[in-house]
Amino acid sequence: MPFPGPNETDWIVQVNESLNSEFPPSDGQRYWGKRSIYKVRSCITELNRKAYQPQVVSFGPYHNGKKHLRPMEEHKDRALRHFLKKSGKSLELFLNSLREVAQALEESYEALDSRWKKGSTKGAAFRFLKLMITDGCFMLEILRTARLEGTQVKQETTQENGYIVNDPIFSDHGKLHIMPYIKRDMLMLENQLPMLVLERLVAVESDHKEGHDSINSLIHKFFFSSALSEDIGKCLHVLDVYRKSLLFFEKPEKKKRNEDKSNKVRRTEIIRSATELHEHGIRLRESKTRSLKDISFDSGITVDDIFESVYLNLIVFEHFHVGAGDEVTSYIFLMDKIINDEKDVALLHTKGIIENAIGSDRAIAEMFNSLCKEVTLRPKSSLDAVHTEVSTYCKQTWYKWRATLRHTYFKSPWSIISFIAAILLFALSIIQTAYAMIYH
Repeated sequence: MPFPGPNETDWIVQVNESLNSEFPPSDGQRYWGKRSIYKVRSCITELNRKAYQPQVVSFGPYHNGKKHLRPMEEHKDRALRHFLKKSGKSLELFLNSLREVAQALEESYEALDSRWKKGSTKGAAFRFLKLMITDGCFMLEILRTARLEGTQVKQETTQENGYIVNDPIFSDHGKLHIMPYIKRDMLMLENQLPMLVLERLVAVESDHKEGHDSINSLIHKFFFSSALSEDIGKCLHVLDVYRKSLLFFEKPEKKKRNEDKSNKVRRTEIIRSATELHEHGIRLRESKTRSLKDISFDSGITVDDIFESVYLNLIVFEHFHVGAGDEVTSYIFLMDKIINDEKDVALLHTKGIIENAIGSDRAIAEMFNSLCKEVTLRPKSSLDAVHTEVSTYCKQTWYKWRATLRHTYFKSPWSIISFIAAILLFALSIIQTAYAMIYH
């Protein structure tokens, strides 16, 4: 048997010694719990690259400087100056506040290039803080402009928000033609800013009178056009606020019921399509809340141009961020199972469950069927109880017969008429036979 070489021997000794000592965590282990903004893996992005890459504006370092996003940089600089002017505070105050948490901001990013990391290259620390402040101020100005219900002209050329009436971004024209693209870009996982940036900027601006709750309300109003009635707590970034808003309106009395049943779930349960469920006598109806978790056996969503991108990014966030939960993934997984083709979409539309804002029912069916590619669902997901109840119900003999009758004999008005006529003829034959037996 050959003896190990010197390098091999050194390595063996080093590993063996480490087993008997307190092994310090690696840099990666130290920062894993602090990350919240991730790079989406190429095996995922190649399925739909456009869904994960901003088209109009970059927020944060991952896409900063890309050629097609550079035109928005001049508008960011304008927004920064406008923000400072309205606040009445010096740039130094904001810079110093963010410098205090610079390390935490850096650690929020999973894969930060060396040009942004403190101490890695000359000027990296300043470059990173400048990016955080500039992008943060621009985001706040976008959120606040969208909050205004319409252009109220103070002078001949000035709006209520202080921008001129023909401003390409911060005007009614910008709201109509630019904001929808910015809104989509703000919900991409790779295009997030740590919420700590916005919190620090707002704290300095308001002399610490406003906190995370006011920022959450701004974001909620921007995406849902309604006020946030309760505090959803501290969030990681805009995408996290959006996700929690989707899950917010949960019915408390149903939560424990679903949790209790989740332990009895069998992973072999199969959810049928919406059309099949309808044939089994299961009546689908619109939820009374907007929560994705408010789905039960006892019991709308608008599908528009940004739906696919938004939900793909919510799904990858749940998969990358430990402890985020799997509610959105479970919801999309369920929708994928009950939507097989355009007939299922049409049925859900008539019940008010899906609001079709993109046109073709077939396009919506294909979109839902593609959302779950490369997606894995943990064994005890948040909607497992629904899967079990529906599957158990559909396996009952009477409902199987009922579905078979509907599917085989009641597919059209003519088949229904033929079936009824056959029953009547059969009944008349029995009556005639009985009559003949009695009187003969």
